[in-house]
Amino acid sequence: MKNILLPVVALLLLTFSCSSDDDTFYEEEVVAPLGAYEDGILVSSEGGPSSIAFISEDLSTSENTIYYNVNNEDLGVYLQSIGFNNDLAYIVTDSNNTITIVNRNTFEKVGAITTGLELPRYISFLNGKGYVSNWGDPNDATDDFIAVIDLATNTVESTVPVGEGPERILANDNKLFVSHKGGYGSNNIISVVHANSTVVNTITVNDNPDEMIMNNSGQLVVLCGGKEAWSGTETLGSITKINVTNNTVISNHEFPMGVHPNLMDYGNGNLYFQTSDNKIYSMTDADTSLPTTSILELTTGYTYGMAVKDNRLFVADASFTSQSEILVYDLSTATQTHSFDAGIGASKIYFN
Repeated sequence: MKNILLPVVALLLLTFSCSSDDDTFYEEEVVAPLGAYEDGILVSSEGGPSSIAFISEDLSTSENTIYYNVNNEDLGVYLQSIGFNNDLAYIVTDSNNTITIVNRNTFEKVGAITTGLELPRYISFLNGKGYVSNWGDPNDATDDFIAVIDLATNTVESTVPVGEGPERILANDNKLFVSHKGGYGSNNIISVVHANSTVVNTITVNDNPDEMIMNNSGQLVVLCGGKEAWSGTETLGSITKINVTNNTVISNHEFPMGVHPNLMDYGNGNLYFQTSDNKIYSMTDADTSLPTTSILELTTGYTYGMAVKDNRLFVADASFTSQSEILVYDLSTATQTHSFDAGIGASKIYFN
């Protein structure tokens, strides 16, 4: 009898151990995509007409002219840049003095800023406002300004006068840093706009400062192209680091005469830049001198834009008579892995 009961007791114990009083079935939550262009790479092209291309995050698909495809209208000519604020993208077109506002995920147009701008260049955002660099009349060195945008009404609420040829604009804490490439001429300053008071200070750097980034050390890094030989007064290009607390130059790495840096981006804790001989170099935040050996030599016809993400280098090989090409390189192997068509005059690459 004892031997018969043991298997029965074991069976009962197994049954109770596998049972549960909770009969609820849990299903994995499915999050609907925010739009067809939620994840991926955006490429702006100057035109004409101007256009924006989309490349999927996994580099498997691409689509050209997405703004036109969604809205059935063109953006005009000379799309200068795109700025992003929450779910919105602000498309700056300087020839028609317009900033077109779209949902960055669907690219449906939601508004536009059409007054108070004069040759707008770049937009940044700080404390709930938009700040746009404007050349004004490019032949007048005294009328350049930063337009302050009320984002609730999409109107210019005020302007801040600055030096000639403001370009990139970068927000950090309560300051806006503006590089002055000089418009149709040349300049050598970084304007520092204090957003709370609109007081403007200037920092002197090498000629033709353009692209700027904040590195992981909290320093503002500025790429200065210098004046090229065709200008008749060639000057040295540089990569300049600035202390954003006291607005002083920390270091200034100058290039040899005849070598001019054109493009710059930052990723993986490294600064990447391209020189006029189509070579790509990298340096860390801790490097105390410019590298002497390139990591990649491009074979593009005209490199007009570049960006870095996830150990990939994206390069815009621009054509101004037909479609441009976006080339993708694996930085670990220094080899090209993909290419995509883009619009005429492809210039800026963004990660959406």
